[in-house]
Amino acid sequence: IISGIIGALLGIIAGHTLLPLIVYAAYGNSFTLPKIELHFHLGITIIALILALISAVLPAYLVAEKELREKPSSLLKPKAPAAGSKILLERIHPIWNRMSFTHKVTARNIFRYKKRMLMTIFGVCGSVTLLFAGFSVQNSISEINGRQFGDIIKYDMIAAKSAGISGEQEKEIEELLKSDAVSRQLPIKYEEMSKTAGKNNDRQNIKLIVPQDGDALKDYINLTNRSNGDELKLSDSGVIISERLAKLLKVKAGGEITVTDSKNNDRTMIVSDICEMYIGHFIFMNESYYQTIFGETYSPNANLITLADGSIENVNNQANDFIKLDGIQGVVQNTTLINQINTIVNSLDMIMQVLIIVAVLLAVVILYNLTNINVSERIRELSTIKVLGFYDKEVTMYIYRETILLTILGILVGFGFGDALYQYILAVVPPEDVMFDPALGATAFIVPVITITAITVLLGIIINRKLKTIDMLEALKSVE
Repeated sequence: IISGIIGALLGIIAGHTLLPLIVYAAYGNSFTLPKIELHFHLGITIIALILALISAVLPAYLVAEKELREKPSSLLKPKAPAAGSKILLERIHPIWNRMSFTHKVTARNIFRYKKRMLMTIFGVCGSVTLLFAGFSVQNSISEINGRQFGDIIKYDMIAAKSAGISGEQEKEIEELLKSDAVSRQLPIKYEEMSKTAGKNNDRQNIKLIVPQDGDALKDYINLTNRSNGDELKLSDSGVIISERLAKLLKVKAGGEITVTDSKNNDRTMIVSDICEMYIGHFIFMNESYYQTIFGETYSPNANLITLADGSIENVNNQANDFIKLDGIQGVVQNTTLINQINTIVNSLDMIMQVLIIVAVLLAVVILYNLTNINVSERIRELSTIKVLGFYDKEVTMYIYRETILLTILGILVGFGFGDALYQYILAVVPPEDVMFDPALGATAFIVPVITITAITVLLGIIINRKLKTIDMLEALKSVE
């Protein structure tokens, strides 16, 4: 009870202070926020205490209750070792007959101590689950900006013209578009549309882009299918929408969506394809399909602009030059979206680091405790084989080989649970206009394996040193 309460109180204090401060510091780098207020949450605290006591006290109570049912004379006698039995592997003669004596003992002992087997597997599984999910999320969010603004979106900003501009204002815009600062530009029809969707039924802002030249769009926006990498082209029979929007609206290629335009009119359109896009909601259509849906003549009202110098500072300067023109209604810069994603990346990255540290500590505690219990309960058995002439390394591997095999099983099971947790995080954590890259990176597999292996090896060295110093006679006489 004392250990459980102390551990729970430390966790409650850290949960009320450390984690909120980490999140606040991460978001505070990009946003102006009011001073953080730390509050005490009684309900969550009570739940944490109850879970801690269930985890720490209930098993101890059940074990003690079982022992205290016995007569004192029975308790003073040495506890009989767990009964062994034939295992399935023994019935597979081609494999069993080729196994060495120590490997046969290991196989039998794994199933002889079933509770310890399950505890080791699920303990390692829990640690690997957290490590796998943590590194998967880190890999997912770290590549978003590079993928979104390096491979998919190649323009630097959108300059939207005012309605009913004069010829003189149009001329000023054209002069700026033809300046050396602009590398290339593409006339488009640009409109902010909306749709109520998502778990909170929020208003989703959607960018409608209709290029004057559909074939030239690929120089500004790379429309591809994320699953197979196929290049997508605008058609006369449907629109291409971004993947995150498709998930929010629960629509697939061939389905229909209804969105509201800037004049508050509902527009229903067929979805021909779904494109890879990680930030923002987009609808792309060609000139012909635009005229079909909106029933009006196509007329560009904005320009996709790629600058000769795409640095953030220069993009801001050029945006200011455009916004000063009377004929420009507004400028949409990618730098705003880049800053938004950097904020999300920094905050989640810090939280994932905490998750990874907790996972490593969990693995150390589980493996160390279970190995110590294993050695303590089987000290007479180990002393016996040592007396019979087993070398120190053979004595260590006699018992530690079981831990190694169970750890490997725990890692494999942990990958399965880790992927499930990762998919849950992808569905719940991102804002409704952001999609994390669901592709798994090699780091998520390699690092958990290396981490758990390092912990296992280190504990093996500690156990080996401990077994070297065993007083065999004292251990064998302990019952007397």
